[in-house]
Amino acid sequence: MKKCLPTFIIILLLISGLSLKTHAQNLKRIVDDAAKQTNLMLDQIDQSKTAWNNDAQNRNKPILVSSRTLSPEGELLLVPSKDWTSGFFPGVLWFLYELTGEKKWEDQARVFTANIEGEKLNGKTHDMGFKIYCSFGTGYNLTKDPKYKDVIIQAAKTLATRFNPVVGCIRSWDHNTDKWDFPVIIDNMMNLELLFAATKLTGDSSFYKIAVSHANTTMKNHFRPDFSSYHVIDYDTLTGKVLHRNTHQGFSDESAWARGQAWALYGYTMCYRETRDPKYLQQAENIASFILNRPNMPKDMVPYWDFNAGNIPEEPRDASAGAIIASAFLDLSTFSNNGSLYRNRADQIIESLTKNYRSPIGENKGFILIHSTGSKPMNSEVDVPLTYADYYYLEALSRSKRNKK
Repeated sequence: MKKCLPTFIIILLLISGLSLKTHAQNLKRIVDDAAKQTNLMLDQIDQSKTAWNNDAQNRNKPILVSSRTLSPEGELLLVPSKDWTSGFFPGVLWFLYELTGEKKWEDQARVFTANIEGEKLNGKTHDMGFKIYCSFGTGYNLTKDPKYKDVIIQAAKTLATRFNPVVGCIRSWDHNTDKWDFPVIIDNMMNLELLFAATKLTGDSSFYKIAVSHANTTMKNHFRPDFSSYHVIDYDTLTGKVLHRNTHQGFSDESAWARGQAWALYGYTMCYRETRDPKYLQQAENIASFILNRPNMPKDMVPYWDFNAGNIPEEPRDASAGAIIASAFLDLSTFSNNGSLYRNRADQIIESLTKNYRSPIGENKGFILIHSTGSKPMNSEVDVPLTYADYYYLEALSRSKRNKK
């Protein structure tokens, strides 16, 4: 005699199947729109490069390789490879390749990725992870191209030269030497994934040890008791002691700059993924709790540029911070006992970004998201599209697709 499944189980299975189908259909529509915008972006980049190259005054200036934002006049602004944002547009192209499977996106991704290969030797910046891992690293994860592997390893070697064993961290900036001796910014957590990757690719544990030292030192000195993060910590290179706790892009030294909190959440979630050290998981969950329980967090979960900005609710939002948080929550959901909470909040952010923070098709020179804030204190890139917002939005969509399988 055959046993029949209870009716309620059959209904649940049917609902689950419909939910997955609906998610796939919605995701396809979103990705199709992103592809339309990125096709426009490719055309706009070609036009901007042509105009730049035809201007005789630019002949001795760096070659422009990637889009970053729009000018106050609405013109597309491109950057040279040395700019910290140069790796994000290649990453956007790689995510479109992953999400669509269309070879044309791989071809374009390879072109734009190749344009910044020289950065693997640029030891004047800590932004190696942003530039190299978001481009070559994302590409390597999809293609296993051995040339990309070599670039990742060399970039990690270059980044490692900025590590100070007395401090226990990688130096962030070389500028403002009159203000800071050895500045380390919370953003620097995002460069550690490159070092973890280099150890996996070579078996050389020195990269791993530097990453862990940086994560541990940052966890000790960057965070307040409520698990909000300072932006800049300045260290004494002779003793390793903290000299100053400041901000550079936040509302005040004691405020919680939204994108800084997003970098922290993403960084410690990644550190747990790469090490399985439970203290990193606990740190990520504590940061998540801080973000989720802010009285000034808007209902749509896309934060103001700083959680303590002085004129909320009239302050600008930061869609880039929202996209980073969504992507980090989806990663964190795969490890945490609170996984369903983080998935739900990520879905909420993605829905908000999709409904209210996307550019109309055919506008904004092809950027996907609008309403991001680069540096409000310097009145720079306020309420504009930013290339890294697009990158982390597509990464969140990619992670959402994988999580639903």
